[in-house]
Amino acid sequence: MTIEQTLQQRSDSKCELCTSDTHLNIYEVPPESDASAEKSILICDTCHAQIEDPACVDINHWRCLNDSMWNPEPAIQVMAWRMLNRLKAEGWAHDLLDMLYLEPEVQAWAEATHNDNSDDAEMQATKDSNGNPLIAGDTIILIKDLVVKGAGFTAKRGTMVKNISLTDNPKHIEGRVNGTRIVLVSAFLKKA
Repeated sequence: MTIEQTLQQRSDSKCELCTSDTHLNIYEVPPESDASAEKSILICDTCHAQIEDPACVDINHWRCLNDSMWNPEPAIQVMAWRMLNRLKAEGWAHDLLDMLYLEPEVQAWAEATHNDNSDDAEMQATKDSNGNPLIAGDTIILIKDLVVKGAGFTAKRGTMVKNISLTDNPKHIEGRVNGTRIVLVSAFLKKA
């Protein structure tokens, strides 16, 4: 039986991360290179594109990990851990990551390429105007009057925004100002 046939049978011909049944391909989970079914997963084009290019990640697409992280296959657990770790700024992903238990050798596999990208992650971190890193849930203060397009008001300098959310763009955050959820440019705010 070929690797593809083994994966098709194991996954019931569905993406092993999001259960899509279209455009399925074999994905060898890095850093493994022995091209075996145990070290590979069957995933759709959508999951593959978002794994390979963090800039195009659709956060809501990955809510599927709530189910797939419980799969007994180590390769699937590794990819679920890596994606949840990438999205841990989101509250739901952080909660799932806290619940996910991996055997020590599977955890080591999951972290194998994670540490290599730590410099990239730091470069991509969301920072305020003073260079301080921001995380979800922080409180920030606006340092400039900002006209909120489409909402008909101006967010005044000195306005405090509590419980911010991070976006997939490291230059933007989301927060609630005057009861309206808006996107703010991180260069125009400072951590409180």
